[in-house]
Amino acid sequence: MSRKVRYGLIGGGRGAFIGAVHRIAAAMDGRIELVCAALSSDPEVARASAADILLPADRAYGTISEMVEREKALPADRRMEFVAIATPNHVHFQAAKAALEAGFHVLSDKPATLNLAEAKALRDIVKKTGKLYGLTHNYTGYPLVKQARELVRTGTLGKIRKVVVEYPQGWLATRLESTGQKQAAWRSDPSKSGAGGCVGDVGTHAENLLEYITGLKITELAADATRFVEGRALDDDINVLVRLEGGAKGVLHASQISVGEENNLNIRVYGEKGGLEWHQREPNTLQVKHLDRPIELFRTGHGYLGAAAKRATRTPPAHPEGYLEAFANIYRNFSEHVLAVAEKSQPDPLALDYPGIDDAVRGMAFIEAVVKSSAANAAWTKLDA
Repeated sequence: MSRKVRYGLIGGGRGAFIGAVHRIAAAMDGRIELVCAALSSDPEVARASAADILLPADRAYGTISEMVEREKALPADRRMEFVAIATPNHVHFQAAKAALEAGFHVLSDKPATLNLAEAKALRDIVKKTGKLYGLTHNYTGYPLVKQARELVRTGTLGKIRKVVVEYPQGWLATRLESTGQKQAAWRSDPSKSGAGGCVGDVGTHAENLLEYITGLKITELAADATRFVEGRALDDDINVLVRLEGGAKGVLHASQISVGEENNLNIRVYGEKGGLEWHQREPNTLQVKHLDRPIELFRTGHGYLGAAAKRATRTPPAHPEGYLEAFANIYRNFSEHVLAVAEKSQPDPLALDYPGIDDAVRGMAFIEAVVKSSAANAAWTKLDA
């Protein structure tokens, strides 16, 4: 890269979790600079939060509209080039629309919007403006997730037959939202989270990982979504059967009431000739299984890995890389694409490897289909993406 790419952050102020993750991930490679922010829906908290991270007062904005309008008025070599959105779901569409229509690229948290209708409208806006849109499904940034994808695409496993993906957590095993815990409160509120609770928060990560690695889209599903905790407004556990393109079948489950589980995302993919298995708790190892020989262990940092996995690796073998580095890979690829557009040059094809607007719409279609199917006693339901 010839220079740093400038960005502004919406959300992620005092009391937030994911905002700090965005800032760390963006800064990790030294190629992206945070130049402005609107860090809270409360203007006073927004400005105080900006002071906490030493942003200049004249680039600390109280509202999204103020940030977009004032940045647009700055000289091209000073203004932000893209917006990162780190807010609760109900703000995503408003923030993305304002930024895109003002001429800024957008990198947003998932799920993309509050509902599927907003996601489809956002896809139209992205196409109309011609601006870039990325989605932080950060688990696709792990080196060995990229290696798994390459093994599937180059035919090592043969035709895919079955996929099992799961994302259990236990942090909402009690009604934490009633205690005033901010993260639990908005994720359990339909007006802020949307129609899905667990399915939107972590189920979409499982859906996206399945489609990213296999290259196969979910065509229809049968879902059983449950609210185990009394008084909770949204689902806290989902169990889903999925049918994929090409005849493959899958099982997807996500949970936030599985006591003792942290972020135990894992996936197993089985084809006609072999299988693979990856666990986020041990992200530097990928198991590859064969019909007629012992299991192979692929490890991060070695020369035998493919180009995408090598590009996503920062440290030598046995030095752990994890969540923050994977998140940073999304930021690096997206920012390289932003810079290539600005300089009217061709980006490295590997820099185009980040989730985009089509993934955003598919995630929202998945949520809607799960909710609809469960309400109909797990009836098979097609994804409307």
